[in-house]
Amino acid sequence: MNLRPNIKTGFSVCPHDCPSQCALEVEVLDAHTIGRVRGAKDNSYTAGVICEKVGRYAERVHHPERLLHPLKRKGARGDGEWQRISWDDALDELAQAMLQAEERYGAEAVWPYYYAGTMGLVMRDGINRLRHVKGYSGMYDTFCVSLPWTGYLAGTGRLGGVDPREMRKSDLIVIWGTNPVNTQVNVMTHATAARKERGAKLLVVDIYETGTMKQADHGYVIRPGTDGALACAVMHVAFRDGHADRAYMAKYTDDPAGLEVHLKDKSPEWASSITGLGVERIEELARLIGTTKRTYFRLGYGFARQRNGSANMHAVTSIPAVMGHWSHEGGGAMHSNSGIYRWNKSMIEGLDVFDPNVRMLDQSRIGAVLTGDRYDLGDGPPVTVLFTQNTNPVSVAPDQTRVKQGFARDDLFICVHEQFMTETAALADIVLPATQFLEHDDLYQGGGHQHIMLGPRLIEAPGECRSNHDVICDLASRVGAEHEGFNMSPRELIEWTLVNSGRAGLDELEQQKWIDVQPDFETSHFLGGFGHKDGKYRFAARWHEAKHKRHTGTMGPVDAMPSFPDHWPVLQEADETHPFRLATSPARTFLNSSFNETPSSMKREGRPQVQMHPDDIAANGLAEGQKVVLGNELGQVRLHVSANPSLQRGVLISEGIFPNHAFEDGCGINTLVGADQPAPVGGGCFHDIHVWIRPA
Repeated sequence: MNLRPNIKTGFSVCPHDCPSQCALEVEVLDAHTIGRVRGAKDNSYTAGVICEKVGRYAERVHHPERLLHPLKRKGARGDGEWQRISWDDALDELAQAMLQAEERYGAEAVWPYYYAGTMGLVMRDGINRLRHVKGYSGMYDTFCVSLPWTGYLAGTGRLGGVDPREMRKSDLIVIWGTNPVNTQVNVMTHATAARKERGAKLLVVDIYETGTMKQADHGYVIRPGTDGALACAVMHVAFRDGHADRAYMAKYTDDPAGLEVHLKDKSPEWASSITGLGVERIEELARLIGTTKRTYFRLGYGFARQRNGSANMHAVTSIPAVMGHWSHEGGGAMHSNSGIYRWNKSMIEGLDVFDPNVRMLDQSRIGAVLTGDRYDLGDGPPVTVLFTQNTNPVSVAPDQTRVKQGFARDDLFICVHEQFMTETAALADIVLPATQFLEHDDLYQGGGHQHIMLGPRLIEAPGECRSNHDVICDLASRVGAEHEGFNMSPRELIEWTLVNSGRAGLDELEQQKWIDVQPDFETSHFLGGFGHKDGKYRFAARWHEAKHKRHTGTMGPVDAMPSFPDHWPVLQEADETHPFRLATSPARTFLNSSFNETPSSMKREGRPQVQMHPDDIAANGLAEGQKVVLGNELGQVRLHVSANPSLQRGVLISEGIFPNHAFEDGCGINTLVGADQPAPVGGGCFHDIHVWIRPA
């Protein structure tokens, strides 16, 4: 059904780094122009609802500042002087730099660097085919999933969970450590339906009163990184008051007796001293969860972006196992469905030529890598060529001061394939213009739901923009990389991947637009057993079995991790020098650094701010709206302070990744984020930062 009469409607998928991966209806005005974008009403998860930033996507597609032609740096790095060159000349220069680096140092001197600017399997992951064929350094992706997924898997053994649409059958929905009003709007669609249709209650646990908490029946604000303590107290009360489902645990869990003994002293009083949440509120929370069998836990990523993030995720995921929630319709937990798809991406990624001996470099430690840290480089060569797609590390990576030092190297050749002149592109030697998602074909999966989806090309790309796939294939021919995947079109790669993954082919997917692959009720609720060999949920985590992709160094103090759920005190705690703890939470109309180039998003978000409890503002001699400096051992950031009485004392929140130029001295918020590697597998600690604050 057309959005407006006589206007063609195309179907697509939002490509951005969000678990919702919304199915879209797009007005196609002509071969080059789109109009309105709406959620697809026929998709049972999207259900006609999308976030406001994607609803305004025409603003981004037709932005006057899109990159349209290949550019070559003219003057000093970062001074903003460019000359337009041809695609052949641009790719020739990049290929020559790669070949020279390989000849002088070996192939590992080249680092293809990418992430989730697009979540399409062909366009995002195809860069790995070039990497595997040539033996270039690999990238261990630690920005987002390594800490939370590891914590979830420690208990369940399989990355999947209860159908998110099943929230409509729940009596209590617990949204823990995520703010779907800002980040996953469709979670709210189904939670709201449960409240309207069956009187379900919405309960939110977070570190400040988010937009989601403002809509909740019960909200619980705790200190950052203390989720494990709160989870333990909830389970302590369950055993104490008879809410624990002993029959369920005897059948489905590894050591309920050991857990009960371990939790004996994890009382609400104990947890209150750690979390800052009152004993009465903890008792209330535990009672609501313990007395409601149809309790659905929607577990976010935010509360795991701490140095104890994996342990926190494991602790919270253990609650529905103690209560037996998994055995009830509308009960159990959901973190990510990414494990249900079981793709064969050999052709997309060139996995048939993967060499495990080629080094992996940690994405979050790009600053250390580019400044020659031997901990990261191991015995291998320096990185002398950096080729990036789909990410903006000079804004989003931790330890920004060191990142910028690395990008400033005269002996580093940088090529950036991008849609806009990002902070990273501005420091490149060659900039290549990229297509946006409506301008190429791609295949998608929903991490937060259960659909395989096709995103077909709906309009022609402007200027000389080329897709990631086209650039990788053209580059491969210049550097001598041979693989069947380089000779295939995106549609051929999609067809091959679908068929060789045991799915319906492209024609059927194109006809259906999306395919629901949610496992059956028994599988989704782990009623046939959890994913470990013995079929048991593990209360006693085996952290040494956690898998990571790093070949040098160690990943934090794995030996010190608590086996049973606990509060693990390894946070970057406040101290006399740094009396505050800062979290860099998501803004509503930005998505990482995407959308911070669109005027409507910038107007909505205003200017960079740090939220602070009014009593802390007064105690530090500050005033609402005053310009302040935040700092720690990594650097300083200038922004304005705003009062938020929902915060606990000593906690600061800065929402959104604003462009670096939005800050007075050009230093963005990730200047303050450390790049150390937390146990057991590494990962970004974007919400675990200690700082001082003073007037600017």
